[in-house]
Amino acid sequence: MAFSESSTVEQMVLDACVANGWRYVPAAELGRQLHEPMVEAMLRQALIRLNPEIAEQPDRADEVLYRLRAIPLSVSTDGLVRANETFAAWLRNEKTMPFGPRNEHTPVRLIDYDHIGTAKDGNEYIVTNQWTFKPSPTGQVEKRFDVVLFVNGLPLAIGEAKTPVRPAVTWVDGAAQVHDDYEQSVPQMFAANVFSFATE
Repeated sequence: MAFSESSTVEQMVLDACVANGWRYVPAAELGRQLHEPMVEAMLRQALIRLNPEIAEQPDRADEVLYRLRAIPLSVSTDGLVRANETFAAWLRNEKTMPFGPRNEHTPVRLIDYDHIGTAKDGNEYIVTNQWTFKPSPTGQVEKRFDVVLFVNGLPLAIGEAKTPVRPAVTWVDGAAQVHDDYEQSVPQMFAANVFSFATE
């Protein structure tokens, strides 16, 4: 086996995630279009699973998805920081929708914080690699991320792996690639981002 980023460091990160309860799914099997930063089918299932009001009328999940889709799109006008702040409010389960009796607003849960790490944990943890994102189906910009961690279909962590056998390239180069290249050229992918990492 040849030493490369994918066969050494990247694989080590994937193995560590799987050993800690994350399920590995190849990027090609996640069922989404390249311009979609989220795995909407997983997110829709989580919305139904975690919100009784949405479970009663599953089409309400589509209303939430519509609002969430708009956040990455707003990066071009509002900026990445503002988009990330907006998404963070959703991630903290602070946003509400008129799904209660007489259209009363009820909190929308994207993540089950009450049972994390227990047998009742309602979250789905997926790790993938070589995730391709193309913000516009007709555009020229396309980026491939080494490692992406999803909770309920939301890309919360992005990692860049660098080979351990080239002394001239270190994790610092990976961090710079995430910050100077990825965040600038495809900021939509970072709207839901909680953290990024680089490793060698």
